[in-house]
Amino acid sequence: MTKMDNILVLVRHGESEWNKKNLFTGWTDVPLTDQGMSEAIDAGERMHKLGYKFDIAFTSHLIRAWKTLILILDELKQEGLPTINHKALNERDYGDLAGLNKDDARKKWGDDQVHVWRRSYKTKPPGGESLKNTAERALPYFEKEIMPQVMNGKNVIVAAHGNSLRAVIMKLDGLTEEEVTQLNLPTGQPIVYRFNEDGSVASKEDGI
Repeated sequence: MTKMDNILVLVRHGESEWNKKNLFTGWTDVPLTDQGMSEAIDAGERMHKLGYKFDIAFTSHLIRAWKTLILILDELKQEGLPTINHKALNERDYGDLAGLNKDDARKKWGDDQVHVWRRSYKTKPPGGESLKNTAERALPYFEKEIMPQVMNGKNVIVAAHGNSLRAVIMKLDGLTEEEVTQLNLPTGQPIVYRFNEDGSVASKEDGI
């Protein structure tokens, strides 16, 4: 492939055990399913075939994200890549909803209320975080620790979660609060950003 610099790859973790069971997960530390591991391996294989190499990796404190990263790096033959784990990249905290089946939650509180908890930007589920709260911890970390690596010419991969990555993509893509609520990230699918010298996005490629 062409010379790589100013490259940022974002990957939501592969399918987890609670994704499979349709449960609210949040900060609960659950492993990948066999399907989730396959998704991560497939992502690594695709990037390997395209010649991707990274200088540094970031992930959360949750096993489903860092296991996804490990499987990807194995396929890239980069098992010893410097990696930083940080809780700022953790999934949104779903509070009292964690561990509940989403269909059961709808029966208990109604479709409209559960939809608001899941999809509004500012409304928190009971005892948990809104997407706005997630952005307030994920974005400062991204801007202070991750983007400077990219702008120094390093190739960076971030394996994290649907909501922490939605917060980052909201910033990079210039999405409104309404637009980001419609954004869904598939599990195990790399998103590639390339940047101009001023830090603006030069190009974005979904699902390489």
